[in-house]
Order: sequence, then C-alpha cells, then structure tokens
Amino acid sequence: MKKILFVCHGNICRSPMAEYVMKYLVEQAQLADQYMIESAATSTEEIGNPVYPPARRKLAEHGIRCDGHAARQMTRADYHRFDLLVGMDEWNIRNMTRIAGADPEGKIVKLLDLVPATDRRHGCDVSDPWYTGDFEATWQDVLRGCQALLNTTL
Repeated sequence: MKKILFVCHGNICRSPMAEYVMKYLVEQAQLADQYMIESAATSTEEIGNPVYPPARRKLAEHGIRCDGHAARQMTRADYHRFDLLVGMDEWNIRNMTRIAGADPEGKIVKLLDLVPATDRRHGCDVSDPWYTGDFEATWQDVLRGCQALLNTTL
C-alpha cells in the first residue's frame, strides 16, 4: 500500500484538490486498493473547514467529488504514517520539515518536482488560487503533478 499525504497551507484549496485528483486517477487506473491518499495543512487557520467553494467547483467540472472533507493540520506522526508527503510550494516544504522535525528519509517532496524536467512547470510551486483566484492554473498544476506521481509510483 502506497501512502501519500498532500499538504498546503490551509488544506482547503491545493492539497485537497491534489488528494481528490489523485484518488480519481488511481480509481481510473483500477489501483485504488493499492493507495491511501489524504491531505493536510501546515497551519491551523482552516481546521475543520470543507474544500473552498471555487476549488470544489473546479473539481466538480471534471466529475470529481470532495464531499466530507474537513481540513486538518499535519502532525509529526504523519511523517511516519505516510510513505510520501507532498507539498505544494517551498513555504509548505519548510513548514512540513519543521512539523516533522526533519526529513531523514527524504519523504518530503514538492509536487511539481515530480513532473519531468522537460515540463515547463517542473520545479515550480503549484499556483495558489487563494491569492491568484486562478483555479484553472491550480487545476492544471495539480493534474500534471498527480499524473507524474502516479507514473512514478506504479
């Protein structure tokens, strides 16, 4: 079983989008029983809140549901519970490493670092729609990253 935790600042936009996109992709590949996929926040600001409505609408446009999501904060125990902890930007990576206490096993990665180096978004941060309002750009980043992640974990 591959255990993946997606992480962003508040766990209401980018990381739940990644969680539900990845769940959708593994279901489409008939691999859902081989994955455990969740998401979390580095902050406490949105704890308990559902997916932000524009993010929910963007997922729904692609036939992906996110019912029942409640934002939660990443814990130190998550580092040991998951095989891979995937942050959306450099700030998330720093906070994830702080929460985990370190990253001795190299399990903390940035989502767009997983895409091929030939992709123009390789190494970039996932667009933060909370600030940009551009949920399409975030969708594209998340989809590209999750497809690359699925290809690397098959």
